[in-house]
Amino acid sequence: MNAQTRQYLFGSIFLAVGVYQLYLNDMLEFSLYACAGMAFVVNALVNEPRLFPYKRILVIIAWTLIIATGILFFYLLRYRFF
Repeated sequence: MNAQTRQYLFGSIFLAVGVYQLYLNDMLEFSLYACAGMAFVVNALVNEPRLFPYKRILVIIAWTLIIATGILFFYLLRYRFF
C-alpha cells in the first residue's frame, strides 16, 4: 500500500468514526473526527496530478483543517477532562 492510498484510508476511517459519533449525538467529537478526516483527504488530493493547477489552494485548505483539528483536539481535552 503506497502513501497516497494510506492517506485516503486514514481519512475514510476518521470520517467513518465521525459519522458514528454523529449517530451517538456527540457533536464535539464528530467535528474533531470529521475535520481530521477531511484534512487527510485534502492532503492526499494535493498530490493528484489532475489537480495540480489547484495545488496552492488545496495546501491552504489542508493546513487550515490541520490547525482546526489541533484546536478542536485541545478544546476537547479541556472540555472533557478538566
